[in-house]
Amino acid sequence: MSRTTPLLALLLLPAVLSGCTRAPGDPGDTGRWQPRPGVSWQWQLSGRVDTSVKASVYDIDGFDQSRATVATLHRKGRKAICYISTGAYEDWRPDARKFPASVLGRGNGWKGERWLDIRRTDVLKPLMAARFDMCAKKGFDAVEPDNMDGYKNRTGFPLTAADQLRYNRLVARLAHDRGLSVGLKNDLDQIPQLVGDFDFAVNEQCAQYGECDDLKPFVKADKAVFHVEYELPTSRFCAQSRRLRLSSLEKKYELGAWRRAC
Repeated sequence: MSRTTPLLALLLLPAVLSGCTRAPGDPGDTGRWQPRPGVSWQWQLSGRVDTSVKASVYDIDGFDQSRATVATLHRKGRKAICYISTGAYEDWRPDARKFPASVLGRGNGWKGERWLDIRRTDVLKPLMAARFDMCAKKGFDAVEPDNMDGYKNRTGFPLTAADQLRYNRLVARLAHDRGLSVGLKNDLDQIPQLVGDFDFAVNEQCAQYGECDDLKPFVKADKAVFHVEYELPTSRFCAQSRRLRLSSLEKKYELGAWRRAC
């Protein structure tokens, strides 16, 4: 076992906390943060953010959380991901009135939410650009765009896989244009086509549905996979998560501060 000198350990600490290393030609060369496989994380979308959790990465709501909260996380050596829904309308958001009825589809199973017609990039691009501007102004390091697999659901629109690829790549470009890293949320079937466009992945319940192997392309590309299970205890998925180098949590559906990490 090798030992690290105290001075060297201090020099290495920021990289360890951020889960970030750089190699020639990877996204880090552009100045964007690149989370690596296995980095610890916390996902909290409800309640007052508990900044004391020992996690290197926090994924928090972009509208609800302030620049001050992001700054607090940064002072603690954490990275901050801005949660924004890009594929579904949410009727309580401050920009909800800017979404015309023509782009609103069926409900997606969550109160106040409806799928968006992602073919209408003429309408959605400026709305999402404004949201990502907000994330950047608050100092976030990355974006988690949610509801990125509408084409696999009953949206009320005849969405195709090609529509989804086009829209997801647009979302990635909007984030990158603002210096933000961006994660691919779920959309497992399109990972082979999109792994090069996104900096990390966010997945829900791949262990429950036997889908975690589908996330291997991200790990192979040295990109983090942030994974959560709601209905399985850690004893049912952590061994596999460690083998696949996923950053895995057990959470409750309300996504408050409570967590169990692998």
